[in-house]
Amino acid sequence: MKILDSTITRDALPFPELIDALREMFVEGCHVPLRHNHKIATGSDESDEGTVLIMPAWQDGRYLGIKTVNVFPGNAALGLPGLHSTYVLYDARTGAPLAQLDGNEITSRRTAAASALAASYLARKNASRMTLLGAGRVGSLVPQAYRAVLPIREVDVWDAIPAASKRLVARLNELGFHARVADNLPESVAHADVVTCATLATEPVVCGEWLAPGSHLDLIGSFTPAMREADDACFTEATLFVDTPEAFQKSGDLLGPLQRKVVADPERWPTLEMLCRGQALGRANDTERTVFKAVGTALEDLAAAALVYERCVRV
Repeated sequence: MKILDSTITRDALPFPELIDALREMFVEGCHVPLRHNHKIATGSDESDEGTVLIMPAWQDGRYLGIKTVNVFPGNAALGLPGLHSTYVLYDARTGAPLAQLDGNEITSRRTAAASALAASYLARKNASRMTLLGAGRVGSLVPQAYRAVLPIREVDVWDAIPAASKRLVARLNELGFHARVADNLPESVAHADVVTCATLATEPVVCGEWLAPGSHLDLIGSFTPAMREADDACFTEATLFVDTPEAFQKSGDLLGPLQRKVVADPERWPTLEMLCRGQALGRANDTERTVFKAVGTALEDLAAAALVYERCVRV
């Protein structure tokens, strides 16, 4: 079994190729069971516990992959990262292990790439201005991913930690973007073609009244019922899309509006799979406001891991 570290994994996932691999996997499809979620006691105090997430996916006769994500909040007191993730890729014909990959790189890069893939259908083709909320691991990758599908040039960055915004702005300018800190967030959002939220917020950080006609709102940070990035007005008078139907069970961004009947008929919302297969239309015109809500899927992990393996091992 090959061991592919974070550098190898990252370098084998350039965004143009990764976005194409995700699109192909959504078209072809694969088996994606519900993820396992287990609590792990870490000491005598019952409140001090970790969470293990196990996310399998496979294509018959090709690849089988399993991502393990260990979330241990108490690690902060030990000076350790709170999240560790690994990905193991197997031959689906024999069950033989093929490679172990860096799960953090797989997750962050496929998340940004899926966001860009959706935007290729939902944002205006001439979209050039982005407001990015969240300067963490995933958020920092979103402008680069979007640049693979749209002419994004200007990026305003907002983060709850101002120093993080400044660091990312400096990095984006080095990469050829015209980036700046969003000192006035409502004004920045109002002038943006694309607004991306990649935060861990539990209260809305973007308001629907700020969004301009024709804009695309991308929500990729809220992946539990307790998390929320957008207020109810973001969903009214907009065309709504999700990555998978699991978004309606996992995300506080959708659970609240559904309960309050701000939005309805979740079974009729087009998915990213439907967009990729041509079974649903994307943006209809330049004045339509679109919203995409993602919580992630093991299908994307499998597509990314297979791409790394084929670029690094099966050459």
